[in-house]
Amino acid sequence: MERLTPLSAAFLQAEDEDPTTSMAIASTAVLEGPPPPQEDFVAHLAGRVPLVPRFRQVVLPVPFDLGAPVWADAPETDLAWHCRRTALPAPGGPAELHRLVARVMSQRMDRSRPLWEYWVVEGLQGGRWAVITKLHHCVVDGVSGTSLYSVVYDAGPEPGPPTPDHWQPRPRPGRAGLLAGAARDAALTPVAVGRATLPLLRHPVGLGKRVARTARGSLALLGAVTPAAPSSLRGAMGRQRRYASTVVPLAEVREVREALGGSLNDVALAAISGGLRALLISRGEEPHARAVRSLVPVSLRQPGEESLLDNRVSLLLPFLPVDVADPVERLETVHRRIREAAASGEPSAGADLTAIYEHEPFLPIALGVRAAFHLPQLHLVTVTTNVPGPREPVWMLGRRCRSILPYVPIADRVRVGVSIFSYAGELAFGVTGDFDTAPDVDTLADGIRESVEELRAAARDRAGRTARGKASGEAGGRTCRTAAGTGGGPVRGGRRRGGG
Repeated sequence: MERLTPLSAAFLQAEDEDPTTSMAIASTAVLEGPPPPQEDFVAHLAGRVPLVPRFRQVVLPVPFDLGAPVWADAPETDLAWHCRRTALPAPGGPAELHRLVARVMSQRMDRSRPLWEYWVVEGLQGGRWAVITKLHHCVVDGVSGTSLYSVVYDAGPEPGPPTPDHWQPRPRPGRAGLLAGAARDAALTPVAVGRATLPLLRHPVGLGKRVARTARGSLALLGAVTPAAPSSLRGAMGRQRRYASTVVPLAEVREVREALGGSLNDVALAAISGGLRALLISRGEEPHARAVRSLVPVSLRQPGEESLLDNRVSLLLPFLPVDVADPVERLETVHRRIREAAASGEPSAGADLTAIYEHEPFLPIALGVRAAFHLPQLHLVTVTTNVPGPREPVWMLGRRCRSILPYVPIADRVRVGVSIFSYAGELAFGVTGDFDTAPDVDTLADGIRESVEELRAAARDRAGRTARGKASGEAGGRTCRTAAGTGGGPVRGGRRRGGG
């Protein structure tokens, strides 16, 4: 039996313990028109499903949590059920699309079926259409979910051939089989632990460094769970969601990075910090220095592992500098805090602890997760994910995809979250909000865009001053060389004495 990792299982438990939570992630691809007939779309998906085994599997819980849930083959997969179709009301603009995305993502997925849905959306402005890809977070993380674009979509206008399908479902384990499998895995746990630790014991120096790194990172993570300052961004939530988005050219973000320093992720987080600052001010709240601690996922995937459908992430827990008014100082603060969090060992500690949990009995892990959801969560205020998407355009049934908008779920008193997704020269920000307590998600999306503009203005100003300084230096050098070449007296103020 293939079992879920503890992290993937935790996303299921989040729904079990919190009735307001749906832990599905999504992206919305906006494509050139006209939309294809539904039968063509279903046939296209049928030709790609054999490449994604998870699309034919369901999650089976083990009785009494004696083992992690397992993946089991579904007897059959009704593609017509998984491929939905709807249409936007006029005028079919961003507001209408955002409302539809929020409505689709507010609904929990049916666990009796494979945990994926594709929604064809007609009626977008300009004769365009969209595809909402909805996947449960226990199936994929952001990186592996993005890899599906290379499977379901095409690299060019000509659709690829369907994949031959010879699949036959394996027998589905019953209750006794699930319990027997859990008992067998528990008995083999010491063997698995021994196999995992033996290579480390052969290199005691490296093991010592790793233990020290994990201990240092664990202390940093413990320090990061101190309560954040109270704000309207955290608190009780309902089940319905709101959604907004904004898209900026990736060239603008690179322009900021090249002029002001930092990474693309630093620039994006600085823009989000500016947007959250604008949101708090619009609500009449003072942006406190410790008001917004964000969970920032960090991918642990090695090159070549992007298509493995599971969750391989660690985390950083920095405070976003919403109290800093100057956009350049805000970017510098983000860069410094992310660098310090990474240097403290937070991501490595998260990765090591996750690896340890995978070799531990599942019951105490499940009880720990369950208990955590019944304690007041006071340290996390938002989540900010950044996932690299396809660098080149992709096509669906001969229609080019023009943009891709990401969606991140929110849970456990986190009322607002932001996802970042790059695609074909664009950087998209998707804002998820609680319907009742975050009716102003558009203010956050607009604030992110305005923050990028502020950073661009500062970048152009710095680049201009650098260019003027360089030109002035070169001109001064030429003047000095000219003066020296005349054989005249000393140079003052760039002019030769007595030379007129």
